[in-house]
Amino acid sequence: MDNPDLWAGLSTLEAPPDGDETAPEVWEDPIPVTGRRERPTFPVHVLPTWVRDFVAAVAEETQTPVDLAGSVALAVLATAAGGRSVVHVRGNWREPTNLYTVVALPPANRKSAVFALLTNPLYEAEKQLKTAMQPVIVEAELTARLAKEAADKAAAKAASAEADKRDEMVATAVGLAQTADTLTVPAEPVLLADDSTPETVTSLMAEQGGRLSVMSAEGGIFDIIAGRYSGAPNMEVFLKGHAGDRLRVNRQTRREYIDAPALTIGLAVQPDVLRDIGKVKGFDGRGLLARFLYALPASTVGERKIITEPIPEQTATDYASNVIDLTLSLADWTDPAVIQLTPEADAALVAYQERVEPQLKARGGKLGHISNWAGKLAGATARMAALLHLAEHLGNGYAHPVTEATMNAAIELGEYYTAHALAVFDVMGADPVLSRARSVLDALRDNGWEDVSRRDLFTVLSRAEVPTIADLEPALALLEDHGYLRSYQPERTGKRGRPPAPRLLVHPSFRQGGR
Repeated sequence: MDNPDLWAGLSTLEAPPDGDETAPEVWEDPIPVTGRRERPTFPVHVLPTWVRDFVAAVAEETQTPVDLAGSVALAVLATAAGGRSVVHVRGNWREPTNLYTVVALPPANRKSAVFALLTNPLYEAEKQLKTAMQPVIVEAELTARLAKEAADKAAAKAASAEADKRDEMVATAVGLAQTADTLTVPAEPVLLADDSTPETVTSLMAEQGGRLSVMSAEGGIFDIIAGRYSGAPNMEVFLKGHAGDRLRVNRQTRREYIDAPALTIGLAVQPDVLRDIGKVKGFDGRGLLARFLYALPASTVGERKIITEPIPEQTATDYASNVIDLTLSLADWTDPAVIQLTPEADAALVAYQERVEPQLKARGGKLGHISNWAGKLAGATARMAALLHLAEHLGNGYAHPVTEATMNAAIELGEYYTAHALAVFDVMGADPVLSRARSVLDALRDNGWEDVSRRDLFTVLSRAEVPTIADLEPALALLEDHGYLRSYQPERTGKRGRPPAPRLLVHPSFRQGGR
């Protein structure tokens, strides 16, 4: 990788090669192609008051970027509402309210502490759901056992019955067996799982009526999806669990059916994890990476206050009670609560979609190289709007439509995550032109060239990254636009034959210790 500071302060006079009378002599400072993209701070002000206050207080007490607590808070809301609510956008377009979020921060950024503070109320809600369900489970287990015993006794009697009574007793035994077979024991409620295998996640979701949340302050789930235990990537449940597509598993050992899966994922990982997952075969092509909302905040390590303001007790109490209330209020919904949009909210979303759509163009679009991700942005924005709405209204959000103000708040979140996604996909190497340009700079620096042909440059580059000279041209054009290179036409040395191929002049800083 090149160093953005490498060129700082350089402005050198350099004569052009003989035969090129048009090339200017002054080299200006290049524009770094690897300069960091602007990454805005998480817009905490768009969150409902009780969420906003707690997120800001957690960031202050732990001295962590507000982006971390903010993104985890959205995953917490999605855990509470996912699988129990959907947002009706327009026509047949509905979005479930689950989310995939991931925050990337280096070690020593207190990710685990922030996760614990934000997710503790979910574990309390889970505990309350288990307590409430326990009598139901005990009764169902007893009823199922008695029904099975009655069916077994009836079958035994039918087997030893005299011929004239056998048909009647067999019919009775069959009826009792069918009744016993229909009785099911509800599973103990589970809201959260840690870094579980795809098979475990699928089974838990089937038991829990289709909804589950994977929350972790580590990135181990990516290794598991990539095949740490199975030897091959297994991402089906993570793809369908985000979209809400029907999931059916038919294997010799198990059969599981989930008509409307709703999986939420909230992670905090080290930046290297993002770089690594970008290289996992199938993650991008199958669309897994496109399902995450990414945050790549600047680390506060080295600038943290030692004495900080503790989280106000009332702020913590309000957050905990509201998360619990929201979770419990939606827990019993079998058919999901449908969240509607006001016409004004829909118009705001339409306007946002119209702004984003031209940016998806493969040629010239700001988001063209991450169109798989950006193509899901409108849906993610609608989901966030519904979550903000539910957090604002708590138990009766389904009774009110999403307002224009709430949709605009979600759009601001969408713009935040777009800026960070661009930076994250840079880390992953999603833009091949930018990646090749960086490799060219590395090659120029390693070889110390001041004047080089395209063919000579091509020969030192990896064929896996740059298969043909034609693939090299966009990267050279980018570097020329940024002032790293100048293309010139050498003078003919004879009157016959083809003119010599254009060559490249390299910025003088490479000849001034830039290697």
